[in-house]
Amino acid sequence: MAKRNKLEIVKDILKIIQDNHSIKPTPLLRRSNISSSRFKEYYSELLEKEFLKETYGKNKKITLTEKGQKYLEKYQTIINFIDEFEL
Repeated sequence: MAKRNKLEIVKDILKIIQDNHSIKPTPLLRRSNISSSRFKEYYSELLEKEFLKETYGKNKKITLTEKGQKYLEKYQTIINFIDEFEL
């Protein structure tokens, strides 16, 4: 199996959040299938760039922002383009 590149890892993290609507940090880490140190790097960057946000109630939850949603849409457009032209 090929290693995932940064764009794929970001897509995977955002897709997990989208599929769950909101998720706690630990399950997100487990499902993202990367080391905790790499996860922290990606997570910090995604928070900083406002692809996701943290909400606090009883527990900390992570949700997708509009910008994160847009990333997933654009990512899919690129994948469709690559598939269409068999690149």
